[in-house]
Amino acid sequence: MSEALVSRSNSCGRVKGAEEVLAEIRSDLLECKVCFERFSSEQTGRRPRNLPCGHVICLGCVCALAHAVLRQLECPFCRRKCDVGGTYDCQALLDLQDLLGSAERPRYSLNVLGSDSSWSNPLQLERGVQSCVEGLSSGLLRLQNTFGGWGELINPTGVAVLVSAAVVVVHGGHKKVTMFNSQGHYLHSFGYYGNGRSDLCHPLDVAITPIGHVVVTDAGDHSVKVFSSRGTPLANFGPFELPWGVDVDKCGHILVTDAQAGLLWQVVMDHRCSVVVAKVVVLKDLQCPRAVASCRVSGRVAVLEAQRQHNGNSIPARLKLFSKDFVLLTQVDCFSLNLLNPMELHISCVTFDRKGDLIVADAQQGLVWSLSDLHKTPTLSPLVKARLERPVGLVATEQNSLIVLDSGDHTVKIYSTSADDSDGPKRSKSI
Repeated sequence: MSEALVSRSNSCGRVKGAEEVLAEIRSDLLECKVCFERFSSEQTGRRPRNLPCGHVICLGCVCALAHAVLRQLECPFCRRKCDVGGTYDCQALLDLQDLLGSAERPRYSLNVLGSDSSWSNPLQLERGVQSCVEGLSSGLLRLQNTFGGWGELINPTGVAVLVSAAVVVVHGGHKKVTMFNSQGHYLHSFGYYGNGRSDLCHPLDVAITPIGHVVVTDAGDHSVKVFSSRGTPLANFGPFELPWGVDVDKCGHILVTDAQAGLLWQVVMDHRCSVVVAKVVVLKDLQCPRAVASCRVSGRVAVLEAQRQHNGNSIPARLKLFSKDFVLLTQVDCFSLNLLNPMELHISCVTFDRKGDLIVADAQQGLVWSLSDLHKTPTLSPLVKARLERPVGLVATEQNSLIVLDSGDHTVKIYSTSADDSDGPKRSKSI
C-alpha cells in the first residue's frame, strides 16, 4: 500500500520541470486567445493590447475585429464595446516576452544586409533599407536660406511643400495663401478674406495632396477647403467646431484635428474628381488637439494636444503617437521631456523626417529638437539652437532639409545637414 501511495503521490504531486513551466507560460500568457498566435514585442501586429475591460488580445486582432468606419470593436470574451484608440500596450506581457523570448526573436543587422538569409523576406528587407536612410537627427542643422518677411507674410500659421519643392504658406495677409519657389522667390498668392467658395477667413494650417492640391483649415467658417496649386477652389467640407491641424497620410487621406470637439477626422477623397468619399472620426476624447503629422515611412500619426487650463491648473502640452490604424503607441508630455533635458520645453509643432523620426519645435525658446523614435526610448537631440524667434510650422523634405515657419519675424527658414555653407545663409528677395 505504501508503494501505491508513493506512486500516486509522484503522479499527482510531481514537481514540474523548468521547460514545462515555461511552455505553460507561453501557452497561457503569451498567446493571443483569438488567433492563437504568440505575442511579440517587436513592432508587428502581434503586440499584446489591453482592452478597457481588462482582456488582452493582439494588435492584429484589434484591427481585424474593429469596424472599418466606426473604429470600434466588441471584446470577444465579454462583449464590452470600446474604441480602437482606447486600447494600449500590455507592458507586463511585453516585459515578460522580452525576458523569455529574447533568444527566439530574429536579430536584424545592417552588417549582414544581403548576406543573411533572414533578409530574404521583402518586409524585412524594406525595414533594413529604411534604417539605412539618413534622417535629420545626426547633428545640428545649418541655415541655408531665409525668405518672406513682414509684408509678404503676416503672422504665418502653417507651411507645406509641393512635389515641385514650392513652399506654401498660410497667413493673415491680404491674400491668405502664398507660394514661393524652391529658391524662396515669390510666385503667387490667392484666397482673399471672405466667406465665398474661393475665400478664406482665418486659415490655420495647410497640407498638400498626392496630386498637388492645397488643403487649408479655415477656423473662420469652420471648414476645410481644397484648392488647386493656382488657387482654383475644388472642394469645401465641414462643418467642424474648430478645425486646426491638417496633414495628408501615405494613402492620400486627409487628417484634420478639431481642437474644440477633441476629435481627429479622416477624410477620404477622390482627388481627381475633388469629391469627398467618406468623413470619419478616427480618434476622440483628445484634449485640445492642434498639430497633426503623418509619417510617410511607417504611416504613424502624431497628434499634439495643446497646453490648457483645467480647474485653475495648467496642463502641459502632450504629444501622442498612434499606429497607422490609430492605435495609441505611446505618449509624452513636456514635463517628462524636461527630465531628459534641463531646459523647459514647450512643443508648438511636429513633423516626421524621411527616416521616420519625430521632429518638434519649441515656439517659446526658438528651438528645434529630434525625438528620434518616440515609441522606443525618447532621445532629445538639438537640431536648431539659433536664429529662430517663434517656430510654428515644420516640414522635413525628401532631400533631408528642414523647413521652419517662423512667425516671430514672419519668415520661412530652410535648414540642411549640408556642410556647404561657406558663403553663409542666403536671404532671398521676391521677384
